[in-house]
Amino acid sequence: MAKPRSAPVLDRELADLPPAVRWRQWMGRVEAVIFASPQPVGREDLAKLVGEGANLDLLIDDIRAELVDRPYDLVAVAGRWQHRTRPAFAGAIRASELTAAPRPELTPLEATVLLAIGYFQPVTRGELSKMFGREVSRDLIANLRSDGFVGTGPRSPQPGAPYTYVTTPGFLEHFGFQTLRDLPDLEMLEDAGLLSKARLLAEDLQAVPGEGEGEDDAVEEAEDISVFGGAFDD
Repeated sequence: MAKPRSAPVLDRELADLPPAVRWRQWMGRVEAVIFASPQPVGREDLAKLVGEGANLDLLIDDIRAELVDRPYDLVAVAGRWQHRTRPAFAGAIRASELTAAPRPELTPLEATVLLAIGYFQPVTRGELSKMFGREVSRDLIANLRSDGFVGTGPRSPQPGAPYTYVTTPGFLEHFGFQTLRDLPDLEMLEDAGLLSKARLLAEDLQAVPGEGEGEDDAVEEAEDISVFGGAFDD
């Protein structure tokens, strides 16, 4: 039986190199691994490539400085690093039709519900329905879960202990957010009349009928919320 191949031993310290050359080597390693990875790369993985005394933040800063005139950049997404093309070239990329993996298509309603989950998480489906003044269906939540944008949070202390929903790192990665603080301004939602935090917190708000029912006409008002159709565009 063949023995499993062991990982190659990497000289992280490069102690035999002059400091300037050593730094350039570390920069090259970090950029190469990020470039080769189909997913954003975390700090823990990058730390395995460089010496104990290397400052990853400064290495990233130096890499980004060299990319300033390039059509792509090294960006932080969900606490990890990934190469991303610059927004100015989005039109050319779309025209080329060469994008490797098109992102899931979200309806305007799905995009807005996803925003609401991002702002108010952990939040129940009933609370989302109250915010929108209509039922947010199980099917809609299931679509967001299958796309990797939403996960299950803790049970709510409300009667019946309904599930809550939270956004995932995949949500941040997909839309290029470093943290939830990068979400569009909440006032956009309230000014457009799409949801109201005050309404959600109103004590006399009645539960939306049909909480457990399937979706009936949840996407028929797409035109009314089309303002968010481009909320996550490049």
